[in-house]
Amino acid sequence: MNKLSEILQKYKNSPIAIYGLGVETERILDEAKEAFQVIGLLDGYRSSGDLYGMPIISLKQAIVQRVSLIVVVARPGSCRAIAGKIGSICREHNIALFDVRGNDLCDTRRIVYDFQNAEGITRKELIQRIEQYDVVSFDLFDTLIMRQVLFPSDVFELVDDRLRQHGIVIEDFSARRMISEKELSKKRAPKLTEIYLYMRRTYQLTEIEPEQMAMLEWEIDCGLVVPRKEVCRLLSNLAACGKKVYVVSDSYYNKQQIIGIMNKCGITQYMDVFVSCEYETGKTQMLFQKYKEETMAEKYLHIGDDTVADVEYAKKNGIDVCRLYSGIDLLELVGYMGLWDYMGALSDRIRIGMFLSRVFNSPFQFETEQRRIGINTAYDIGYAFFAPMICDFVLWFRNQVEEYRLNNILFCARDGYLIKQLYDELCNSVSSLYFLTSRTAAIRSGMENEEDIRYVEDMKFSGSLSEQLEKRFGICVDIADNRVDLLDYKEEILNRSAMCRKNYAIYIDKLELKKEDAAFFDFVAKGTTQMYMGRLMPQHLKGIYFLRLDEEQMWGENLDIVSFYSDSERNASVIFQDYYILETMLTAPMPSIREFDERGNPIYGKETRKAGDIRCFQEAQEGIREYFREYLKLCPISDRKTNKKQDEVFLSMIHKVEVRDTDFLSLKVEDSFFNRMTDMADML
Repeated sequence: MNKLSEILQKYKNSPIAIYGLGVETERILDEAKEAFQVIGLLDGYRSSGDLYGMPIISLKQAIVQRVSLIVVVARPGSCRAIAGKIGSICREHNIALFDVRGNDLCDTRRIVYDFQNAEGITRKELIQRIEQYDVVSFDLFDTLIMRQVLFPSDVFELVDDRLRQHGIVIEDFSARRMISEKELSKKRAPKLTEIYLYMRRTYQLTEIEPEQMAMLEWEIDCGLVVPRKEVCRLLSNLAACGKKVYVVSDSYYNKQQIIGIMNKCGITQYMDVFVSCEYETGKTQMLFQKYKEETMAEKYLHIGDDTVADVEYAKKNGIDVCRLYSGIDLLELVGYMGLWDYMGALSDRIRIGMFLSRVFNSPFQFETEQRRIGINTAYDIGYAFFAPMICDFVLWFRNQVEEYRLNNILFCARDGYLIKQLYDELCNSVSSLYFLTSRTAAIRSGMENEEDIRYVEDMKFSGSLSEQLEKRFGICVDIADNRVDLLDYKEEILNRSAMCRKNYAIYIDKLELKKEDAAFFDFVAKGTTQMYMGRLMPQHLKGIYFLRLDEEQMWGENLDIVSFYSDSERNASVIFQDYYILETMLTAPMPSIREFDERGNPIYGKETRKAGDIRCFQEAQEGIREYFREYLKLCPISDRKTNKKQDEVFLSMIHKVEVRDTDFLSLKVEDSFFNRMTDMADML
């Protein structure tokens, strides 16, 4: 609280208010209310009553009472949403707004990625220029297509890995492969078989056959390439309109191999392909001359990304040029977006390559009114921003299951919906279960004594006592004047809990779980659901969480939990700011479980989400699934390294780009247990 204490000192003689009604607020009040002028508590859902010996007031009342400072006591993700709701009002009335960690929530400065320095040609300009020419040629790599790795040399590492899988270990394979190509290229443009022949002779590598190695590298590279859709569409449209279109490429792949790569990317409408190794000369030598000699036209236009080979040398050969940005060019224009610090392992570079192929697939990405990086669909949001972290978590989860030798694997509703699907794709021989539960269902069945009720009461509910009784415990009663808190309804709560517990046990029995220990997945939680489920189930529950919260607030239960984010990691991470968004993306299309009937069948709560909301997060989930499958296909098992810092960079990008999917922006981030709902737009 050191940073906050410094801030409070500046407002020692001024009225202040505290925003938030949780138990942390009580602690801060104990430390502050004697020395500072705390005039009341604020909440987004309550504006009257008393708590912790302080009145609950509205923001309007705070303004009337000339509050100078509001301290927000909430998790970072909630702070962002609160600032979105009241920040402008605070600025209007000159009220300082800080969170409990001392961060200024009225500071509107934020990192925003844009292309203000881009000077590329636009779609319209390019099409207009093309109309003036008889013949148009395209570069291939990084212009028409791109690889899902960061560097071309990453392909060699993948080849090396494939060899190792077959027991062939060649020391410094990648370096030797690059040196061999460089040496041969001093004299002429070599074919791939020639590179491997040189490599075999120079390093006495009897383990490899040049022809087989060339085929292996080509096959691996073929699996990495994706089309740059807008450029490929332009090529197809030109060909359809009768324009003579060619492909000119510096490559060690022969013509048939290049055609194979283009076929894989759907590039089929062209007159011919000119490949450097077929002519033993590259673009910086005589390749453009060979191209002109064979095509015999008057006015040529070449389109490519390389400032030397595609621009300078095309001009030297009397060919006009249009330069298009490659994916990595665009990344460089926006300062690498924090990714350059996290590319040490091959898996890091594959993740960056996958990101570039999705977000910077178009060379015209800069072409918007504000020149902002934009994401158009929930699908791409899921793929580019959320999937890397989810992917790393699922791989880690699998390792935990194996380490603890767990065969009962319970993916708790609703956050376990997508995670189970991904896990099953990863481990198709292992059975897992989508386990019907919720914090509400666990609490309704878990109340055994007064202490349990107090525990739940400490988790502040945004609503009236009657609403809390109904939503948390399924109890509908007339509120009597002399009964003012939950403990006054102890008998009703415990009696109903006994019934819910009996019904829940019937559902659990029907599952026929193994009697051994069970993995218990929860995404972000402090352990409440696991605590109460542990009372109902004979199996020992091994909690495997993404992030554990507020462990110190658990009531005397020594829960067995491991977390993807350790205490030290989470305190130094931005994950607190965005896990709400991740949770929203992972959820199931079904409503939350409330309890079970006498036959052990689930009773669901009312669906509060619109059909469009469900379609939106399902679209994001499809993007995550595609990413997961592609990453498993592209990245060898031995090279899959967890990189949470890189994952966090991807995740935080959602706050730094222009989200153009209005359905995504209108999503609600819901917490029915606390009876709270926040607009997704406020979280961004």
